[in-house]
Amino acid sequence: MKETKKQLFVQGMRDGIPIGLGYFAVSFTLGIAAKNAGMTALQAAVTSALINASAGEFIGFTLIAANAGYLEVMVMEAVANARYLLMSCALSQKISPGTGLLHRMLMGFYVTDEIFGVSIAQKELKPIYSYGVISMAAPGWTIGTFLGVLMGNILPLRVVSALSVALYGMFAAVFVPPAKENKIVAGLIVISFIASFVFNKAVIFAGISSGIKIIILTVIISLAAAILFPIGTMEQKNVEEV
Repeated sequence: MKETKKQLFVQGMRDGIPIGLGYFAVSFTLGIAAKNAGMTALQAAVTSALINASAGEFIGFTLIAANAGYLEVMVMEAVANARYLLMSCALSQKISPGTGLLHRMLMGFYVTDEIFGVSIAQKELKPIYSYGVISMAAPGWTIGTFLGVLMGNILPLRVVSALSVALYGMFAAVFVPPAKENKIVAGLIVISFIASFVFNKAVIFAGISSGIKIIILTVIISLAAAILFPIGTMEQKNVEEV
């Protein structure tokens, strides 16, 4: 039986509710980072409404706090969010034929890791389903950021500092699982930490801004990893370990 538009929208809403709740928790701590970068609640909320990427926003707020230039921010945002290009390409194969350009653009604008996960599972991705997911997920991200800034302004400085630690937990949740599954990934993460520490402490790099340092390290380590440990090699390594 063919599902109606209303049924597809409701199904999308159901799938979007847990995503929205998760977004609210994460974006609340992101709002504190925005406050630390000197942004108002409205500015942070608008940023979250226009940039649907936790890593991208955190990098943006960090660079703003470091007084980075526009070019540095643009390059780092492109690097941090490059994966969404691949996700969008994959979803384009699932979108129902005849879907107009405007619908495709709106669906692409709201591609995130979690929304991609529920969308790619559909046999045929229709815009009305995506809009149902977005209607529940997007507000959680924006409202959480807004409230995070407000609470950062109300709560005592010590409490705000303590809550800021949650951001490190958020990123630990991103890299710890793949690091546990693959020793190569774990080694690259350790190398990244060490290289970042050296870049920040070495006198020779003192004249380079934080944003440029991040860009240089990202490009060098990513390129080296791609050459030395291509995906096929890493997958074979995982099979051998299992």
